[in-house]
Amino acid sequence: MRYSTQFLLSALSAAQFPVLELPEVAFLGRSNVGKSSLLNALVGEKAAKVSSTPGRTRAINFFLVLDERDGKKMVFADLPGYGYAKISKSISAEWPKFIEPYLTGRENLRLCVCLIDSNVEPRPSDAQLFDWLRAARREFVVVATKVDRLSGNQRTRNLAALKKTHRLDDVIALSAKTGYGIKELWGRIEEAGNRA
Repeated sequence: MRYSTQFLLSALSAAQFPVLELPEVAFLGRSNVGKSSLLNALVGEKAAKVSSTPGRTRAINFFLVLDERDGKKMVFADLPGYGYAKISKSISAEWPKFIEPYLTGRENLRLCVCLIDSNVEPRPSDAQLFDWLRAARREFVVVATKVDRLSGNQRTRNLAALKKTHRLDDVIALSAKTGYGIKELWGRIEEAGNRA
């Protein structure tokens, strides 16, 4: 195995964010888009807890990731999902108090990995996230998850619709189940992590 992970902490406020001088990669997306499954596929082990109930992640969960080939370290931040109606309003109202400060003020944040479900039509909440990240001048990459559920023609059509609707130059097609697209995403993560 190339990577090993260690859970660091869960943060519900900026005061709880870990103080580490390591490059960070944030994972964002709607509830039930497959963030935990993707994180586990990236590192090759069950680091993040996968739940069948959307909206379980309610804090920012930080993981230390070690590349065992060269000893390089980075931090993955798993952010709470958005857009799931059954999450109570009191909980979702708290999110801007720590998610926005994280995304705007975190100096070590090198890349935001934005997950969208390739099986679902483009959503306004995803467009809002991309517009917000552009305005905040945060580098981000969009990953279309669950592509193993689509035929080749459906995949081509759905990815084209996502690019057009969200004004994206590139979308990485990915399946956490089959591993399709994992290598390409790692390339983007490592490239961002190596930037000063």
